[in-house]
Formats: sequence, structure tokens, C-alpha cells
Amino acid sequence: MTQRIYLDNAATTPLDPKVLETMMPYLTEKFGNPSSIYSYGRETRLAIETARKSVAKILGAHPAEIFFTSGGTESSNTAITAAVRDLGCTHIISSPIEHHATLYTVEVLHKRGEAALSWVKILPNGHVDMEDLELLLASTEEKTLVTLMHANNEIGNMLDIHAVGELCKKYNAIFHSDTVQTVGHFPIDLRNTPVHFVTGAGHKFHGPKGVGILYINENVKIHPYINGGGQERNMRAGTENLYGIVGFAKALEIATAGYEQDSAHMNGLKRYLMEQLTAAIPGVAFNGDPLGRSLYTVLSVSFPKTEKSEMLLFNLDINGICASGGSACTSGADQGSHVIRAINNNPNQVTVRFSFCKHTTKEELDKLVAVLKEQL
Repeated sequence: MTQRIYLDNAATTPLDPKVLETMMPYLTEKFGNPSSIYSYGRETRLAIETARKSVAKILGAHPAEIFFTSGGTESSNTAITAAVRDLGCTHIISSPIEHHATLYTVEVLHKRGEAALSWVKILPNGHVDMEDLELLLASTEEKTLVTLMHANNEIGNMLDIHAVGELCKKYNAIFHSDTVQTVGHFPIDLRNTPVHFVTGAGHKFHGPKGVGILYINENVKIHPYINGGGQERNMRAGTENLYGIVGFAKALEIATAGYEQDSAHMNGLKRYLMEQLTAAIPGVAFNGDPLGRSLYTVLSVSFPKTEKSEMLLFNLDINGICASGGSACTSGADQGSHVIRAINNNPNQVTVRFSFCKHTTKEELDKLVAVLKEQL
């Protein structure tokens, strides 16, 4: 059996053994329902509130601004829907390269006639056209929601979240940012970031799947998206994902402690892979702004289209290499990537996303390049 080389960390990361260790007691003897009043329940309630405090401290927020959810998709759905239904936004500005959790939500609200929808222009290098964003904000009388992701999950481009936040302030707009690819990978200080809502997902930084966060700025008052019990301070009904929440907080703690070292390691790998591919494969190209304002975990590569390269992902898989053709959240029928279409609609190229984690090694990248040379 070939040793598997996993290069799809932007889709999901392996669970850190230390995170699993922290979760185990809550999967076994500490099983009380956090809403129960006896000691079993009080003990698990305490675990959730301790996790909330830890997450809030790391992200520069108040514990009361952090709500635990099932992940980034639920968090974004909640924020976007609430901005329209509770905060009076009748106009939404978003971009064509958002994650589908945002794209489909804004499109549903638009189709139902709940909000007008504008798309901000994307520059050829994958960044949001800030002049166009200001133009859109300035030319509308309606209360507006701006929803733009902090880092793109396919090409890694990073938004200047402070600049967008300041524009939203200037035009009295609500600002939601999908920060799923940056929470746990990037220092975030919400106390000094002009944003109303941000999101996070545990499985992007070696935490468990099925748990995420929604930050709601303390000045924002919205109604619950899921109704029922009074969990999450009456904001999200349903018995809490206890072990997931404990795991999320531990994973974020570990990621934050290792940030300097891990980010430098992955940045080095990204640059190394770019050099090796450029030297080994004629006609190779990189999408977005890989050496500029970009996430160190992601490299989107376009290869010249040939009969062989069309089967590239399949052949990488046969060789034990896991990579993605774009966004993994809808991998099934390959409809191509809406992100790549928006910035580089070249039918003569085949795009593969390689994404790294702290465990990725240079040796693995050397093997990848060797396999690619054989396949192309």
C-alpha cells in the first residue's frame, strides 16, 4: 500500500491527538446534559462556558459574543439571514467567489424577494475590487449587508478585512465575513476589527467536525435561527455538541500557540512547491495572488490541459495523493470551480488545489512533483 500523501487540508484536517484526549472524558463518563441542574449537568455546563471563555480570549471578543454552532455553514446562514430579517438589510453585496454557504444563502434571500443583490467585481488577481465596493455602497439608499470572505478557500486570497470594515462603517452597512479559513490559522483580534459577524469551523485547524462558532458583535441584536430550547443564551436551540465544543477550544488553543512556527513552515512549503513545479512542468500557472496577500495553507495550480491532465485528480488518487479540484465541499459531479471561472476562465487549463498543514513535509512535496512529472 502506497503511503498516503494528504494535501487537502483546506477541506478538512486530521484531528490532533491532544484534542481527542481532551474530548474523551466528555464522550465517556462526563456525559450529563448541560441543561440539567444536577452535578452531572453542571459539570458539562462549566466545560462549555470554559471553552467559550478560551475561544473569546484568543479571538479578542467577549464570551457573550461567541455562539457555538454546527460549523461554518450554519454560522454564515444565521448571520446573513438575520441581517436581512432582523437588522433591516434590504440590499446584499457579495462576491462571485464566496463559499457556497454564503452564495446559496444570499441567492435564496434574493429569489424570495427579501433583498436586492449586487456582486462586487473581482480583479484578475482574485482580490475584491475595493473601488467597485465603495461605488456599490455609495450608490444605494437601502440598508446594506456586505458579506465577503476573509480568505478564499480555493485560491487563498485574503481580504483586507479592516479596509472593508471601515467602508461598511462609513456607509452604515452590516459586515459579515466568512473567516472559516482564517480562524485557527491567523491572529484575529475582534476587539479591533470593524465587523458584525464572523464564523469558524473546528475541522479546519485539527479540531473535530460538526462544530463551529458564530461571533455576533455585542451591539447587534438578532433572533435565533434555530428555535426550541434556551441553549446558547436563547440564540441556538438544541442540546449542545459538548465534546465538539471542548475539542474546538482545545484545537484553537494549540493552533494559536503554534502559529509562528507552523505558519512559517507552511509558507516555506508553499513557496518550495511553486519553485519545484515551475522548474518541472512547462506552462504551469498559479491562481490568485500566491506570493502576495494570501493564505499560507493554500496553493491553486493550473496545468496545461491534455488528455492526461484531464484525469489528473484521479491519477493522483491512484498514487495515494489527496488533492482537490477546487472546493471540496461539493465534490461529486465535477462541475468545475465557480472561483476559477470567475478569475481565470481558461478552458485549456486544469486546476488543482493543494493545501498544507503543519504535518506536511518537503519529502511529500517532492513525491508529488515526481508523480506530476510522470502524469503530465
